[in-house]
Amino acid sequence: MPLPVVYNVESVRARWRTSVVAVLGIAGAVGVFVAMLALAKGFRAALVESGSAMNAIVRRAGATSEIDSAVTLTQQKVIEDALEVAHGPSGPLVSHEAVVIAAVPLRETGTDANVQVRGVTEKARLVHENVALREGRWPEPGLFELVVGKNAAASYRGVGIGDTLKLGGAGWKVVGVMDAGDTAFDSEIWCDLSLLNPVYHRPQGVAQSVVARLRSPEALEPFRQRLVGDPRMKVQVDRETDYYAKASQMMTTLVNVLGTLVAAVMGVGAVFAALNTMYSAVAERRREVATIKALGFGGSSIVLSFTLEALVISLLGGLLGCALVLPINGLTTSTMNFQTFSHLAFAFQVTPALLGIGLVFALLMGIAGGVPPALRAARMPVTVALRDL
Repeated sequence: MPLPVVYNVESVRARWRTSVVAVLGIAGAVGVFVAMLALAKGFRAALVESGSAMNAIVRRAGATSEIDSAVTLTQQKVIEDALEVAHGPSGPLVSHEAVVIAAVPLRETGTDANVQVRGVTEKARLVHENVALREGRWPEPGLFELVVGKNAAASYRGVGIGDTLKLGGAGWKVVGVMDAGDTAFDSEIWCDLSLLNPVYHRPQGVAQSVVARLRSPEALEPFRQRLVGDPRMKVQVDRETDYYAKASQMMTTLVNVLGTLVAAVMGVGAVFAALNTMYSAVAERRREVATIKALGFGGSSIVLSFTLEALVISLLGGLLGCALVLPINGLTTSTMNFQTFSHLAFAFQVTPALLGIGLVFALLMGIAGGVPPALRAARMPVTVALRDL
């Protein structure tokens, strides 16, 4: 027969000082662990959500990113003529794009950060449906004008509407701010492709990537086979969401590994705090344990009771750790995207799933810190425990 749960709750309340130490240790470990997971999730979401399942991105075969890719005019024409490409009032929904990395000073420190400047055509706004104008207006074709992402506008100096930014030796006027729904495009600067290439001494008409709007998500494979099988085309075709998922993989893996290591180190400390709390409880409660045994409760009941007590402490610590990390949800931070070597702003994402993982982590620490003292209590001889009565 198991011991009443109220016994464990009262025990935690009676020994609250030692319990608080264990609770705080577990809360710290859980908070750091969930925060690091939220950081990785926010970074991945900012990139993956930049893409659309309806879009295919075409790059040079063997290119690892847009930066080291090139798509010629002939290849662009083949892409536009593909049957799988959707059409709008102005023709095929195909966006020809080029990307350069420019140094722009950060607003807070004044040090230069690598910013992605994307040369696009007017069709980019139709292909990338998650991009909308927030302030000002879109750049006019043929004019040295820029539109900046909302995170770029908040992060960098000299990119307010009406400012002139020096890029590639030319002065570009900022005329608008765009909102891309907290995706990677919010950290970019967009301008006219036909002006970006000559300013950076690149061949006119050559794009680094071509993003095509497909008639349906299922059209990707026929579209890929069509292009790969064409002898004029030496390209690779990815669903846009898959491309951005690959681009986020290196950074998210790094953050998850570092977060797990830090949480593991803190978790070891928390486990030792729990062990100390529970061993102290066992030492102080020898008479209680002897009395419980004398009343007919077996060793398994005692092990279950003391383990449950450790789980109560760990659950309190887990809930506290989760509560402490909630305020960072939606908080914007920034880091280097190692795939493109550009600055990327994104928001922490503390989701219910991550909070659940944090609670499981706390309970595992509770089990690790509660089972050994519980076994010790169960093995305690009644005669030895009753000697001081």
